[in-house]
Amino acid sequence: MATSSVDSDVTRIMLGVNESSIKGYPHASISSKSAFEWTINKIIRSNTTGFKLLFLHVQIPDEDAFDEVDSIYASPEDFRDASRKDKIRASHLLEYFVKRSHEIGVACEAWIKKGDPKEVICLEIKRVQPDLLVLGNRGLGPFQRVFVGTVSEFCVKHCECPVVTIKRSADETPQDPVDD
Repeated sequence: MATSSVDSDVTRIMLGVNESSIKGYPHASISSKSAFEWTINKIIRSNTTGFKLLFLHVQIPDEDAFDEVDSIYASPEDFRDASRKDKIRASHLLEYFVKRSHEIGVACEAWIKKGDPKEVICLEIKRVQPDLLVLGNRGLGPFQRVFVGTVSEFCVKHCECPVVTIKRSADETPQDPVDD
């Protein structure tokens, strides 16, 4: 993803986006949508030609690779099907942000990587060199952060570009604040 001369004339904003963790809700997370809407409303505003949005979704590899297959009767086809389902879900996630960007008239790119989100985002920042990184933040308390961890905190400390974190509003917070 080399920067072309056209890209050098625009401000390139990377958004790390993820899937909702709420059961039965296979869509963009509340925090990702909030970060996207904040970027549109507070940074881009009406200057749609002055920006390019770069959407990155990092899939966390399953530790056992049996997320949606029967571990007793798994066949090679089961593994291919599970991998295909992951790709389809990630594509649908990115499709939401790409469609919205096109509706608004903002140029964008979107891609998927696998790995630990905090590490992959930092590596992609080095590779792509955006002007800014915007991430959603669930607003977890100190006790929850110890157990769940926080990608946004890691990125603020380690990414080689300015990082803005957008905390979801109180009215968007599910009963369990770890959900997103």
